[in-house]
Amino acid sequence: MPAPTYTAQRPTGAFIGASWAALLVGAVVYLMGLWNAQMLLNEKGYYFTLLMYGLFSAVSLQKSVRDRIEGIPVTGIYYSLCWVSLGIAVLLLTVGLWNATLAASEKGFYAMAFLLALFGAVAVQKNIRDVAQFKGSQPDEAAAE
Repeated sequence: MPAPTYTAQRPTGAFIGASWAALLVGAVVYLMGLWNAQMLLNEKGYYFTLLMYGLFSAVSLQKSVRDRIEGIPVTGIYYSLCWVSLGIAVLLLTVGLWNATLAASEKGFYAMAFLLALFGAVAVQKNIRDVAQFKGSQPDEAAAE
């Protein structure tokens, strides 16, 4: 079965800006919450590590999915590990917040900021790849002159 073709389309400036805003707002607000939280340093480290792990696993999964769509080989084990890794990051955050001695509003704050940052990371990765692919598919203006 031939690999599906993927037509490069440049994302709009508004979507690029919204993606970066989602990533930055989600991550910065999450980190500000950690900075101001009345919890032990090891707890802060746990939640910080989960954010970094979640962001990396989300971007890695997005890249793997996109590679497969574009016909770039991705091993099944790596593809599966990306899904499992993202699931573990979300599960660990859920378990950590479930057992935390935080107000329900604080738990919701961390969960929503985490998910917003993950969404933003995936969207930013997609936009970066789309722009690079779009530039690669367009003839250089300098060469045309």
